[in-house]
Amino acid sequence: MADIKETIRRFFSHDIGIDLGTANTLVYVRGQGIVLSEPSVVAVNEKTGRVVAVGNQAKEMLGRTPSHITAVKPLVDGVISDFEVTEEMLAYLLSRVQGRHKLLGPRVVVGVPSGITSVETRAVRDAARNAGAGIVYIVEEPMAAAIGLRLPIFEPVGNMIVDIGGGTSDIALISLGGLVRSKNLRVAGEKFNQDIISYIRSQFKILIGEKTAEVVKMAIGSVLPGETVLEARVKGRDLVTGLPREVVITDADMREALSPSIESLINALKEVVEIAPPDILNDVLERGIYLTGGGALIQGLGQLMESELNIPVHLAPDPVTAVARGTGIILEDLPTYESILVQNEDDLPQK
Repeated sequence: MADIKETIRRFFSHDIGIDLGTANTLVYVRGQGIVLSEPSVVAVNEKTGRVVAVGNQAKEMLGRTPSHITAVKPLVDGVISDFEVTEEMLAYLLSRVQGRHKLLGPRVVVGVPSGITSVETRAVRDAARNAGAGIVYIVEEPMAAAIGLRLPIFEPVGNMIVDIGGGTSDIALISLGGLVRSKNLRVAGEKFNQDIISYIRSQFKILIGEKTAEVVKMAIGSVLPGETVLEARVKGRDLVTGLPREVVITDADMREALSPSIESLINALKEVVEIAPPDILNDVLERGIYLTGGGALIQGLGQLMESELNIPVHLAPDPVTAVARGTGIILEDLPTYESILVQNEDDLPQK
């Protein structure tokens, strides 16, 4: 009977994995791979209460909207801050990948930061259901990233993941299908952007927007000196005259701007290593630390971690999609991975 229900569900609905991120949301469809990667931004018309745009279109509106249109980021530090807007965003994403020919709500696996509360987990689950999902499973992002990298998470061997996303960074030691030690801190991509904005304001007396800060971070952001000096031209509003002004900043400026946050991240890594069980730590010394998430792409970050911890650090292939790929692998073999999911009894398929 269960097999018949499963066959019917597969025919009438997609299986979907969602990496619900503060900065970007990625969507995986079983059998197709990652089909969407959209900024987690929604533009809302305050007069009518209707959604004007979602994803890339909404991000283009950031800092450029009239008074009656607000571009909202519904997730803060990896958790839902605006339930209704998150629901609208998920409904938009699900409709894009589902189309109109599917009659049943899809089975959905959603990645969330480690250590979020049961209330926050329930908010994610409810938002996905209200957006049109059928059965909803929750997986912690460092676990999903480890699965996406195809690490041996069920074996008696230690795996260490550092997932640096948009709102949070997850540090986790994984063995035998569970998190042995973990730490979640709000030092990640968006904090790096704010560091850059504050530094340029302080040192150059120029005000820039978050979008400009992100572009500069991706272009010349680094934590270690390179062989050549990297430069970028930045335009903003002069805080003294109020007029537009352009300055040239270098990778050395970026290192100075990012240093407090990078130091916090390194210290958090050291804390997790210090409390790791000795046998797990031995495994990590042999196998190394795996670096995932968009923040992992900052130049020199892996080398800096390696020098500070005396542990090999491996940058994951395509680190931005590791969590989404993990949700996809879970969908391909749910019975195997069911034990590592955060779920309630009413989320289990009826037999």
